[in-house]
Amino acid sequence: MILKERTESEELLVMRSLNARMELTEKERFHYQNIEKGYEGELQFDLLAQDLVEERYIINDILLEVNNSYFQIDSLIISQGVIHLLDIKNFQGDCFFELDKLYSVKTSREFKNPIIQLQRSATLFRQLLQNLKQNYLVEASVIFINPEFTLYQAPLDQPIILPTRLNSFMMEFNNTSSKLNDGHNKLAQSLISLHQPKNPFSKIPDYHYDQLQKGIYCCKCRSFLVFIKNFDVVCKNCGEHERLEQAILRGVEEFKLLFPERKITTPDIYEWCRLDLSKKTIFRILKKHFTAVGIRRHTYYE
Repeated sequence: MILKERTESEELLVMRSLNARMELTEKERFHYQNIEKGYEGELQFDLLAQDLVEERYIINDILLEVNNSYFQIDSLIISQGVIHLLDIKNFQGDCFFELDKLYSVKTSREFKNPIIQLQRSATLFRQLLQNLKQNYLVEASVIFINPEFTLYQAPLDQPIILPTRLNSFMMEFNNTSSKLNDGHNKLAQSLISLHQPKNPFSKIPDYHYDQLQKGIYCCKCRSFLVFIKNFDVVCKNCGEHERLEQAILRGVEEFKLLFPERKITTPDIYEWCRLDLSKKTIFRILKKHFTAVGIRRHTYYE
C-alpha cells in the first residue's frame, strides 16, 4: 500500500521551467538533467513496486530531519519486521569503483559515492526510530535502475543492487511473508507527519521576471512554437494538442511556482502567457477557476 505518492519536487518543477525559459549555465543544466533523470529512474522503480503482493507500506520521496541533519529517502518500505531504505540511481554507461570512489569510465568524472550517502541516511534513520521508541531492523540498499548501466569492481560486501539483480531483489520481497498491524500503520503515519516539505539543499539559480521568456510552451516537448486553433494550443514542433483553458491554467500554476510573492491578476497572466487572445479570455478563465479578491483594476485571484 502506497501511503505517500511520488511527485515532482519543487526543485525539479522550477528547474524544468527555468530550463525552458532562460539560458542555464553548463553547471545548472547538468544539475537539472541529473534531477530529471533521477526522477525518471524513481518512476521506473515504482512500476516494479506495483507487483509487490505481501502486506507492506511504501513511502516515497520523504525528507526527514534528526538533530538538525537532513536526509532524503527515495523509497521507504515497511515490512513486518524490517524497514527497507532504497536509494535509486538512474546512472547510465560504464562506471567503476576505486578506493571507495565512483568514476565514469568514459569521462573519468567522479560521482558522489551513493553507498556513503546511504550509510549516513541509514544511521540518521535509526536515530529517528530510537527517538520514536521504535525497534526495527533497518536494511538499506542502492538500486541502479538503468539496464544500460555497468559497474566494474563493485564491492561484493556492499548493499548494491545492479540492474541484472533487480528482478530477483524484488522477488525476494514477494517470497518473504509480511503481515502488518496497527503499530506499523502508526509508525508510517508518524514518519509521514515528520516529512519536511522544503528541501534546504535545493540548488535553484537566481532568476527574475524580466529575464524569463514569456509565453505558453508545449506541454509535451516544451517548444514555444505554438498557435491557437479551435480552442486548442497546437505545437508546430511535435503536433501536440492541448485545450486552451488547460494551457492557460498550466501557465498560471507555473507563474505561481516561480513567483509566489506576486498576485495573480488578469494583466500579469495575459503578459505571462503571451498568446494571440484577448484579456477578456484570460479574465473568464481566472474568474471560473479562482476566487476574485478586490474590485476593478485592483482585483487579483486566489
